[in-house]
Amino acid sequence: MAKRTPTPGEKIAQEIYETYKPTTVEEMQSALKSVFGPLFEAALKGELDNHLGYPKNGSTPEDSKNTRNGYSRKNLKTSMGTVPIQVPRDREGTFEPQLIQKYQRDVSSIEGKVLAMYGRGMSQRDISSTIEEIYGFSISHEQIAHITDRILDEVYAWQNRLLFPFYTFLFIDCLYVPMKTDRALKQKAVYVILGYDINGEKDILGIWINETEGKHTWMQIFDEIKNRGVQDIGFISMDGVSGLEEGAAAIFPGTVVQRCIVHLIRNSMRYIPWNKSREFLKELKEIYKATNVAEARRLFEKFKGKWAAYPGAIAVWENNFQHVEQLFNYGSNVRRVMYTTNAIESINSSFRKVTRKGSFANDEAILKLLYLRVLELKNTKWKGKGKVFNWPAVMNQLLIDERMSKLIAKYDWLI
Repeated sequence: MAKRTPTPGEKIAQEIYETYKPTTVEEMQSALKSVFGPLFEAALKGELDNHLGYPKNGSTPEDSKNTRNGYSRKNLKTSMGTVPIQVPRDREGTFEPQLIQKYQRDVSSIEGKVLAMYGRGMSQRDISSTIEEIYGFSISHEQIAHITDRILDEVYAWQNRLLFPFYTFLFIDCLYVPMKTDRALKQKAVYVILGYDINGEKDILGIWINETEGKHTWMQIFDEIKNRGVQDIGFISMDGVSGLEEGAAAIFPGTVVQRCIVHLIRNSMRYIPWNKSREFLKELKEIYKATNVAEARRLFEKFKGKWAAYPGAIAVWENNFQHVEQLFNYGSNVRRVMYTTNAIESINSSFRKVTRKGSFANDEAILKLLYLRVLELKNTKWKGKGKVFNWPAVMNQLLIDERMSKLIAKYDWLI
């Protein structure tokens, strides 16, 4: 077998090893760091050669009056820490390095690292100390704020982007995050909408911030997404803000509004003793998972008689039983999608992981953080699997419904 020729990288690595003889990881990193400076300097010298038109120690062209003029010292922030380098100069001062520009002192790609840490909920203090611990140079809170502020234009563009004209399902929910005020902390409401398009792809339509959750703010949000291009919605699943059902139907006529069954369960469980909760839940599940609406009604009548001693729990279901009944207008695969807001609650749970570690100075700070979290969801959790499970079966059952069949036909060009 012929002997393999070492690659250039292997030759360089062997030379570094033989020169520095590192015996620990720290010594290995120190050896690599010592190579950074000369590597940058060699590249800069090559740029100056091209600028002057002749190499160092070479013959100076007769028509050239510009020459080398020593070096200036610069400390570079790199991914290996701070590295001192000598930057070559020319006498006329016309040399403009491109690899490391004249006033550039950071080649560590630190901005991406800061945004990644910020998007994971790290405070400015934690980011600063982490950068210093890993890379060996400090970064101020003001610098961190400046870096994260640069994405605000991107956030606003995302928040105002055009949307698809038709969403088969929308899920709406609200969470609260702490906001600093002059006197104390207060909780601000963050409104979130998750949409499933005609292809079953997930998308977060936007994030809105207000003092509290209420019908009027949701109405303004619905009006906004209509102005951004949404014309029709198949179903809206929600947790039950008073008056919102009628309001949503006024802006998007024909939309079916579904109260989240899981929220109704939680509301009714407040009236049930702990030692009876398992039995209560079991019988509730039999109702909303019955084979048809007639069976669901029969079981509900039986259920009301058995649990009559808990009128508060019964009232929750009596006042909302139409939301149980309308589930049976659709096939089981559609029901699994529309009966709960768990899909968006999962997103809000992800948001809470990064907002619970501190308070925020203003709305922009919240928007920056949650937008970065949205990007992370799209690039990690949803990447390659952002489509709703078993979507073809859902679509086939939607086509059985006359209203949804017409909407799907109207927007088949989106498929």
